[in-house]
Amino acid sequence: MPKLRGLRWWIVGLIGVATVINYIDRSSLAVMWPDISRDLNLTKDEYAAILSFFMIAYAIGQSVSGKLFDRLGTRIGFVISISVWSISCALHGLARGLASFGLFRALLGLSEAGNWPGATKSNAEWFPVRERALAQGIFNAGASLGAVVSAPLIALLYLSVGWKATFVVVGVLGFIWIIPWWFLNRTDPSSHPWITDEERDHILKGRTPNQNPSAVDGGRGLPLRELVGYKQTWAVIVSRFFLDPIWWLFVNWLPIYLAEQFGFDIKQIGLFAWVPYVGAAAGSLLGGWFSGRLIQIGWTVDRSRKTVIVAGGIIMLVSLVLSAFASTPLAAVLLIAVVLFGFQCSINNIQTLPSDFFSGKSVGSLAGLGGTSAMAGVLITIWLVPILTKVSYVPFFMLGALLVPLGIASIYVLGGTIGQVQLKD
Repeated sequence: MPKLRGLRWWIVGLIGVATVINYIDRSSLAVMWPDISRDLNLTKDEYAAILSFFMIAYAIGQSVSGKLFDRLGTRIGFVISISVWSISCALHGLARGLASFGLFRALLGLSEAGNWPGATKSNAEWFPVRERALAQGIFNAGASLGAVVSAPLIALLYLSVGWKATFVVVGVLGFIWIIPWWFLNRTDPSSHPWITDEERDHILKGRTPNQNPSAVDGGRGLPLRELVGYKQTWAVIVSRFFLDPIWWLFVNWLPIYLAEQFGFDIKQIGLFAWVPYVGAAAGSLLGGWFSGRLIQIGWTVDRSRKTVIVAGGIIMLVSLVLSAFASTPLAAVLLIAVVLFGFQCSINNIQTLPSDFFSGKSVGSLAGLGGTSAMAGVLITIWLVPILTKVSYVPFFMLGALLVPLGIASIYVLGGTIGQVQLKD
């Protein structure tokens, strides 16, 4: 049987590509909204309503998908998730108003949500503890890369074929992705026929001391009522409630901010809106690599994770305040790039916490709970933005700055020492 060196990197690389597609699909509406709204006579408040349909479904989808991936495994879980969201994206081309956009957007949110608990579970399966934040960084870099390429790609497609056909074209990408995924991710590393003996030993021996080689697949999955009985679970839930809205402020509103603050059209949005996500991609990779490096040189998991989380928080806080007073589009997008750099440094390490705290069939479930909590925070900010930006965008950025210390503090107050939780009898 032929062996494939570095199989774990191929696996996380494919998940990174899925995340690129995920962000292309979800970003299409925001990039094309100025012209879609004119064609269909839709308002900014109706855009907020459509976003809310997506976010409510996305919040539900996080927890549902977490359980789905724990039950069915990552191979089938990803196939189901990406098939449904690709169909949902293509259906946007048939939308004619608030109701139809809301329906298709909700279906998209419900299915796209699976990408995140699925990736967290896959990383727990395929990577030793010191490499998990880097694996999470590669996965999250896919989100950033998707945001980088989506604005110019969608603008180009829009100018070539119009907004209706653009939704269909980007919807096809997910079905192309399924082909290599189905053949490559055959089973877990303990029994995969293509993995080398050296890589299998590297993965299995690098798991935490109380996580045996079969725990990820065969360990007891904690029921929800038991899982929420641990303070560490709430560290994940609360930190993501406060911090994730910062990312979504820019994913959902950056094109509109550029249009309203600087008078940009779709072509100009395509030229500028990708710049902040270069910073996000750099933060994903550097934040993940750095905490792993600290663990490698002898730092504890607790000290390593918290150091990078706090450093990212400081970067976010300072650059959010400065962004509020940016006077040119170039200054604005560069400062937002620094914001998203800091965000990804922090969130990569926060997203590894489910596998740092738990093992077995609880990892996807906790990741899903964290995602649901994150979307609850995002829903609140979605409806605040139209109110806060009536006069200027300064309150928009100050809202983000306020969320940073609340999110970081929750890790310390609720998380305690980061490490495998001793389960109650």
